[in-house]
Amino acid sequence: VQLQASGGGLVQAGGSLRLSCSPSGRSHSTYVMGWFRQPPGKEREFVAAMTITWFGDITTYYADSVKGRFTCSRDNAKNMVYLQMDSLKPEDTALYYCAEDLTYRGDVVQESDYDYWGQGTLVTVSS
Repeated sequence: VQLQASGGGLVQAGGSLRLSCSPSGRSHSTYVMGWFRQPPGKEREFVAAMTITWFGDITTYYADSVKGRFTCSRDNAKNMVYLQMDSLKPEDTALYYCAEDLTYRGDVVQESDYDYWGQGTLVTVSS
């Protein structure tokens, strides 16, 4: 299963973008939708995530580098999750991936916990 992520593009510093991703719908318990990014020439890193319970309760987590600027959200009716990115900086330039962990086991940062990944969407922030 490959998730479909979209919404990347070119934006000036200080601008905003919203990334979208559609969960697989295969989870039957609390699951995790995560966002990771890979800057040019660097390793992939955790950006943000949210755990979603069977009842729809959500808890969000953010890397320190994006806290206060990025926001995870969900539209259950559309089966979509979003990463709203505000006050973008040139150092936010990266290939962004959404990922899904079908069963939350207490960690949202480890890439190896995620079962499905999107193809990546490029975000470029110009100075």
